Amino acid sequence: MSCYRKIAFAKNMHNDAHSDLQINNSEKGTTMIFQRLRAIFLLGLTLSCATSFALEEGDTIPEFNLASIYEGQPNIQLSNLEGKTLYIDFWASWCAPCITSLPLYNELYDKYKDNGLEVIAINVDNPIEDGLDFLLDTPLDFLIPQDPEGDAAELFGVIGMPSSYLVSPDGNVELVHMGFRNGDINVIEEEIKKVLQEN
Repeated sequence: MSCYRKIAFAKNMHNDAHSDLQINNSEKGTTMIFQRLRAIFLLGLTLSCATSFALEEGDTIPEFNLASIYEGQPNIQLSNLEGKTLYIDFWASWCAPCITSLPLYNELYDKYKDNGLEVIAINVDNPIEDGLDFLLDTPLDFLIPQDPEGDAAELFGVIGMPSSYLVSPDGNVELVHMGFRNGDINVIEEEIKKVLQEN
């Protein structure tokens, strides 16, 4: 099981246990102790995964070959994207910042695709039908591979959603961007423009 999946599993397991505790034990002190232990456990697991491997600026992007989320479409393979500036985003339908960022990434793709930009939004939903349901309401123009078991997420060292990587045509990671907040899209666009101008 990948680090990303271990963290997701641990969160679900502890959320279930927390619900049981609230039902069976009304003492606030016990509940607070449980919450603190849960936070420590998840922090330790997250840090152990992060230190085991996390892609950083200056690293070379790992090779991947992923099935498209759309049935009948060809696989998305890194080696077929040589010479492109890549913006790779890991996302899930349950991730609120992802829902905000994806339409904005679509605008960036439409704006810069003729200059050599390729956006790849890797969906980690399991089941993938959750991701497909989102895409029915929010169609996107760029490549969308599926990674339901978290194999690619582990290669990149992803520990949270969304996680994004700007990659130069020679395969070097130029920017690692975690999360998504108001104003982030402007910073990301400037970094994309810089890489496009340099190549």
